[in-house]
Amino acid sequence: MPTLHLLRSLQANNVTSLSNALSSKQSLEERINKLEKQLAKSISTLQSELKKNKKPQESLDQTKIMSELVKLRNLLEKKQEGLLQKNNAERHNPPKASWMKLANHYLQRTFSLRTYKRFLFGVTRLEREEFDEFGRDPAFEKKLKPFFDFLYYKYWRVSVEGIENIPDRGKALIVANHSGTLPFDGSMIRTALLNNHPSRRDVRFLVEDFVYYLPFVGTWMYRIGGVRAAPDNAERLLNKGHLVTVFPEGEKGIGKSYKQRYHLQRFGRGGFIKLVLKTGAPIIPCAVIGAEETHPLLYRTSFLAKPFGIPYVPITPTLPWLGPLGLIGLPAKWTIIFGKPIDLSEYGKEVTDNELLVHHLSEKVRQTVQEMIREGLKKRRSIWF
Repeated sequence: MPTLHLLRSLQANNVTSLSNALSSKQSLEERINKLEKQLAKSISTLQSELKKNKKPQESLDQTKIMSELVKLRNLLEKKQEGLLQKNNAERHNPPKASWMKLANHYLQRTFSLRTYKRFLFGVTRLEREEFDEFGRDPAFEKKLKPFFDFLYYKYWRVSVEGIENIPDRGKALIVANHSGTLPFDGSMIRTALLNNHPSRRDVRFLVEDFVYYLPFVGTWMYRIGGVRAAPDNAERLLNKGHLVTVFPEGEKGIGKSYKQRYHLQRFGRGGFIKLVLKTGAPIIPCAVIGAEETHPLLYRTSFLAKPFGIPYVPITPTLPWLGPLGLIGLPAKWTIIFGKPIDLSEYGKEVTDNELLVHHLSEKVRQTVQEMIREGLKKRRSIWF
């Protein structure tokens, strides 16, 4: 029958073209609906032509046409199921590739900036809470806590001494040595107090300006509780009863070469002394041991430093050779030591203009931290254990 032959031809042509279609369920359903409309239109056209011709031998049997249409629909549905099953099988059981191709694939994923961008910025999409006035994001901290716990407990295996010198409540200024090229010392001090202190004290740490110009790191520091190093910011935090960590060495501390490790640089101009004199907060000296070996600074270069707004580009055993992974550094053993509080309230606010006294008190605190570092290094058995 010519009409049935036409339908079978149309069926064969459409099935052939369908084999090249996408495996998407939506696109297949749209294609099926389109074929049905085309077939319905073709049937209507053939019926009109046959009625005009009025030739009995070419009369269209509607029952046979509907039968052909049902067969075509069943065939299309089977084809759809087959393509979807094939797509799911390929998704869960990808074709085997040579170990060279697999290695290349995972290396590209590892060193891709997109991977780290998703991790650092995409993680906050799951929860959304309001930031505080300094940009801290509690949801971001919550998502990153397992990462910092891994660094704290497993990778750097941090041990803590003198944590009983941290008050259970109220303001205090932790004054620590700065080292390690990248400011992980602030985050590890914070993790130590959150995990080990009986009151689970929260602490905010001040970070140098240039860190906020580094790709990813600046936004990361804001969101995990870092605060831009400025006297006004520290004073506001202390007046609200916060624990605050400062690193008076500044960028000179983290910019020390490996030969100068654990030799404290000048404690600025004594700004932290003026801060505690104004606020009445006690000083808690702190020594961080291990960060110098995590990122031993071998060389500093100014190449590409200016575009990023940073004073130099550090060259370490892991940076820049390992890409973003090099930011973590080497698995050195860390020790954090908190000394006894130093109370300067007896001097009063009036002496903040006495530069000689401020310098004397600053040097006294510096020598205290330096002595704590020496004692800690004597007790250390190994850089790695």
